[in-house]
Amino acid sequence: MGNADPGELADVPEFVNVPCPKCGGAGRRETDTMDTFVDSSWYFYRYCDARNDKQPFDPAKTEYWFPIDQYIGGVEHAILHLIYSRFFTKVMRDLGLASHNEPIKRMFTQGMVTRDGAKMSKNKGNVVSADGFADKFGADTARLFALFAVPPEKDMDWTDAGAEGMYRFLGRVFRFATRNAERARSGAAGSPESDQKALRKLHQTIRKISDDFESRWHFNTSISAIMELVNLLYAEESQLSAAALAEILEKLTLLLGPFAPYTAQEVWEELGKSGPVFKQAWPAYDAELAREEEAEVVVQVNGKLRSRLRMAFGTPEDVLKQHALADPKVRAFVEGKETVRIIVVPDKLVNIVVKG
Repeated sequence: MGNADPGELADVPEFVNVPCPKCGGAGRRETDTMDTFVDSSWYFYRYCDARNDKQPFDPAKTEYWFPIDQYIGGVEHAILHLIYSRFFTKVMRDLGLASHNEPIKRMFTQGMVTRDGAKMSKNKGNVVSADGFADKFGADTARLFALFAVPPEKDMDWTDAGAEGMYRFLGRVFRFATRNAERARSGAAGSPESDQKALRKLHQTIRKISDDFESRWHFNTSISAIMELVNLLYAEESQLSAAALAEILEKLTLLLGPFAPYTAQEVWEELGKSGPVFKQAWPAYDAELAREEEAEVVVQVNGKLRSRLRMAFGTPEDVLKQHALADPKVRAFVEGKETVRIIVVPDKLVNIVVKG
């Protein structure tokens, strides 16, 4: 279609071979008669019924798939292709080929990858070779870095150092999993305190990533949450029981799967599991286990952060005030000054307003 496939006109000699309208000599008529945007405005309908030789597509088949739930594309698609696709859909609706008014329910515009502050271009010599990068670091590193660097709607400036950091992180995950895989099957005992700390962080991470997937698409914070979990696992590693390790390793691998599928599959097999990681059920989190036992209370002086307190949920306001005023980091900013008032937001904030 379009430039790629002129279609049947090229096979019709009486259409192709015509006199030149200027000189009257032998001429050849152009068979590429439509702009490629004409093709890109409706080809996704044809995907639903690609072998139909009677009509563009069977409306009954496209009605099953349309409208499309989610479109993801760069900002350059916001005009031309997307506008034309909407026009075509409305024309096909009027022709009885479709019953819906819009081809797409929801659009997400992703950011652009740049390097040294400029759009990647062969002319500028700032292109990163995907094959060369994959040979050196693996496809998972590139994927993880692109997702981690910025929220998906923002432009991302590629840096080799950032990509190398993702490569080292994947190595940490792989080493932790492989050296503990056998221990997770051993039945060894551990520290109940370490188990509880690690399992709480695990279930908080599952909750965090599940929420990111459903509502925000901020995969950078999902990956950051996995990094925090791995840091804690390294700190508690020697004290973890086999039972806790078994749960942690399995669910950590499933959490990693959407971001680094090849690494996750390697770890999955090291754990003695079978089947593709991407076909496994997404891990559920235990809401009670994921709940923090203590609240983190921010302490401010005249609106500026000065300290943080770990306090039991539901701590009375007067007790929060006492602890905030007694905190050594806070005292330096309030001693010798008149306290005008203290604002308390239970379980969240103490703001001490002073003058002098």
